[in-house]
Amino acid sequence: MSVTVKHTFPGPKSKALLDEKKRYVSDAIGIHLPADIVSASGAVLTDADGNTFIDLAGGVGCLNVGHSHPRVVRAIVEQAQRFTHTDFSVAPYESYVRLCRRLCEIAPGSKPKKAALFNSGSEAVENAVKIARAVTGRPAVIAFQGAFHGRTYMSLSLTSKVEPYKKNFGPFMPEVYRVPFPYPYRSPEPDATRWVMAHLDELFTSHVQADRVAAIIAEPILGEGGFVVPPPDFLPRLRALADRHKILLIADEIQTGIGRTGKMWAVEHAGIEPDLMTVAKSIAAGLPISAVVGLREIMDALPEGAIGGTYVGNPVACAAALAVLDIIEEENLVARAAVLGERIMARFRVIQQRSPLVGEVRGVGAMVAMELVKDRGTKVPAVAETNEIIRRAMQHGVLLLRAGLYNNVVRVLMPLVITDDQLDEALDVLEASVREVSNEFPLL
Repeated sequence: MSVTVKHTFPGPKSKALLDEKKRYVSDAIGIHLPADIVSASGAVLTDADGNTFIDLAGGVGCLNVGHSHPRVVRAIVEQAQRFTHTDFSVAPYESYVRLCRRLCEIAPGSKPKKAALFNSGSEAVENAVKIARAVTGRPAVIAFQGAFHGRTYMSLSLTSKVEPYKKNFGPFMPEVYRVPFPYPYRSPEPDATRWVMAHLDELFTSHVQADRVAAIIAEPILGEGGFVVPPPDFLPRLRALADRHKILLIADEIQTGIGRTGKMWAVEHAGIEPDLMTVAKSIAAGLPISAVVGLREIMDALPEGAIGGTYVGNPVACAAALAVLDIIEEENLVARAAVLGERIMARFRVIQQRSPLVGEVRGVGAMVAMELVKDRGTKVPAVAETNEIIRRAMQHGVLLLRAGLYNNVVRVLMPLVITDDQLDEALDVLEASVREVSNEFPLL
């Protein structure tokens, strides 16, 4: 057994830290797991009171190779012993160039690529938009309902959720236009792709002319939006529309990339090649680094010095990222993601059969979720029930996250190095939590 809950949760040492947090850390920084984590390995977290948790959150998708992988730790230590910072644009170093080369070599599609490194997913999105606007000379950007692209002002303007991300933070950046994302479970029409493409046509008629749109940015699968998997024809049709109007297509692979979906990049399932791609999260096992990878002629169209930053492409983070890419390849974690996904989907379908709360299970590879509803006919979101399921699972040593525009989706982002026994143990806890809440909460 990987789970150990020794104390009333949270334990006394964790409670002391949380009391200290209350005194000195802004209340705007929330806490999901009320524990003081002191160590982590693979898919298991340990707190100061000796409690252990199976981590199905994975640092919100940052830990595809798991916590404290020895090769990542070794790469970090070795680089830190050599030097920790120069600012690459002032005094360059090999690991920045090597990482850009690796990303270009594994990027989707056959066209020549170049890359630039940044600190966070939000920064990657900001810079992808800057590049698109500069290259096309156009101001407008199209994003999708339910999307999450970050919390800095352009990325937050593209993000589509008020609570808690956008509330009271306006006004937002201009020239951002939004259309629905194809959401088969909640689509008002049977052909969700056709419905969305009709909205795009209407957008070009009633809100913004197509030749003023610099880019369309899309997550291949919605992340924070609820792990919504679009129909197979959506991304190819979006690529064709972008080509028709000479609009750049930006694929936000921040949560879907680095093997999560059973391919290195989620767009590979659709067989498309984006013009620009944003990468972050699991690229460096949680260290702050991100990238924009794009077609060579686009990435080279900007003048020297147009993009960059003091810390971007930090050498310690670059070393970690190179180690991650080696681990992904040598431990065959892309294929492992596909196997894990099949295992989770099969179990989720069993839970769906046993609980009327589960309206839909969906996912690609190891990016899997269940959407909870009070009634399968009306599909009213079961928000309180979702929160209670996650709370009960946590109390029994399994860390999960919610997602979705209505916060009624339980999502799974466990490290791809999780063992079968650990996964089964965690899914047992989740199933028990779902069944308990199903019995205790009245349905519509």
